[in-house]
Amino acid sequence: MAVLGSLIQEYNSSNMRYCINCCIHLLPNDLHRQCFRCRGPRHNNQKCPVCKGESKIPLYTDSKQMKLLAVLEVRTDHSESWNGFFCLRKGKLCSLIFGLIIMTLVMASYILTGAKHGLLLIPSPFHYGAFTSNPSLMDNESLSDMKDHYQPSKMNISYVKDYPSIKLIIDTITSKIEFITRQRPDLEELRKQEPHMFSVIPNKFLPNSKNPCWYEEYRGNTTTDPYATNSYALYSKRFRTIFDYLRKVFWNHLYHYKDKHYRLRCLPHFYIIGQPKCGTTDLYDRLRLHPDVRFSAIKEPHWWTRKRFGIIRLRDGFHDRYPVEDYLDLFDLAAHQIQGVLQSEAAKERGKTNNIIIGEASASTMWDNNAWIFFYDNSTEGEPPFLIQDFIHAFQPNAKLIIMLRDPVERLYSDYLYFASANKSVEDFHEKVAESLQLFENCMLDYSLRACVYNNTLNNAMPVRLQVGLYVVYLLDWLTVFDKDQILVLRLEDHASNVKYTMHMVFQFLDLGPLSEKQEALITKSPASNTRRPEDRSLGPMLPTTKAILRDFYRPFNTKLAQVLFDDAFLWKRM
Repeated sequence: MAVLGSLIQEYNSSNMRYCINCCIHLLPNDLHRQCFRCRGPRHNNQKCPVCKGESKIPLYTDSKQMKLLAVLEVRTDHSESWNGFFCLRKGKLCSLIFGLIIMTLVMASYILTGAKHGLLLIPSPFHYGAFTSNPSLMDNESLSDMKDHYQPSKMNISYVKDYPSIKLIIDTITSKIEFITRQRPDLEELRKQEPHMFSVIPNKFLPNSKNPCWYEEYRGNTTTDPYATNSYALYSKRFRTIFDYLRKVFWNHLYHYKDKHYRLRCLPHFYIIGQPKCGTTDLYDRLRLHPDVRFSAIKEPHWWTRKRFGIIRLRDGFHDRYPVEDYLDLFDLAAHQIQGVLQSEAAKERGKTNNIIIGEASASTMWDNNAWIFFYDNSTEGEPPFLIQDFIHAFQPNAKLIIMLRDPVERLYSDYLYFASANKSVEDFHEKVAESLQLFENCMLDYSLRACVYNNTLNNAMPVRLQVGLYVVYLLDWLTVFDKDQILVLRLEDHASNVKYTMHMVFQFLDLGPLSEKQEALITKSPASNTRRPEDRSLGPMLPTTKAILRDFYRPFNTKLAQVLFDDAFLWKRM
């Protein structure tokens, strides 16, 4: 703006020698004598009868705040006419034009700077179609919530208008929803897909261990590094300390029998399979404190869903596939403790069962089947022929599964705040939701619900992970291979309000032994893990309009989930 001020001052000072007023006044009558005489080089504004008291040309701007463009007008206190410019010398006219160009550049700079700081209201590229603002089209209950919790500012008016148009998209999606039971693949078909896995993992485990374990012959020698080729150790520096320790103690835990060496291998007894941003980390941290529970060396190996396909980071494409042996190595620490229990008990009281159990807590296990399209043929109308649970059940038909869920609307917002890297805002979240809904609708117009939920291209294209909150679609698929009593479904809302109650449910589900008061207090009174970061909390809640949109989208899925679980709490009506 300093440039603009200096430009005005220069323009005013350069015209003090001339009387534009008389030119404008006399030009319509084509009388230029006084004008020419007035414009002489000795012209003095104070002596000129017309110009007396005029020392500069008034400059006016629009009184409103400048938005996308500012209108600059040069006016006089008398009648205005653009014809007055013809009385200016050509040189001054060029100066004026040049000045206007400079001012245009200044204003362009102002606009761009304002846009960068979010000061300008530019229409969102994700607003589809013409949005009407008919209140009758909006959900009354959601609007009342908006009035109670939020007073929309001018910045959010456009987002309120989005609701009716996006509601049409949601109605289209809802009309296409069909919950169809998938066909469970045959065991032989699974063997053909993963022959190496079936050659490593036996179909029977040690009878005197509660956890699924077996002895595997070790063919290496004393100079061989048993973890030299482990992909977890090679690709992640933070796991190398763990594997350095395992190398030191490895030889002490080999079992010698008939001139051969054997190592104890174990799989998890239970899996915390989902969902992301639903409290799985807190549940994991509390269960680790139980004396009979052990976990993999790292919390989330993501082996079943990603690493066995060679996915380290989705954005980096595919690497070498992690073999099943690398996954089993992650349970060696726990296996060493189980082996110690088995050997000591065998010597003292033969036949006593080991009660230590191992857990694994990859929150992607329940829902992430994005890699199937690259590895499995014979797809039926875009639906995956094999899912993660098919293979887990093939090896561990008695496995126990724990699922932690939360209101899918709040889960999505938490997911956005956690994974978005920059420019996070409630407005940006709203736009990403709108874009994702339209992409999901486009898929539903041509494909089945399951085909869209497991569509890798769609899941990567949506800027927010809408599909992760479609809990019932995944749960129904897990129920095609596991019995209902093998799956414990919890709500984060219940866990947050009564940790002791939910942990008792988990202990009972896993058939864990009783705890002392001190042990129980340590588990239940520990502070919550993985809570929202302060910088994310400062953004506040999502826009009420966004919440209303997501409520409508998830409602039919929550209704089906409540029916499957016979629990209306999973409707999340009072959230």
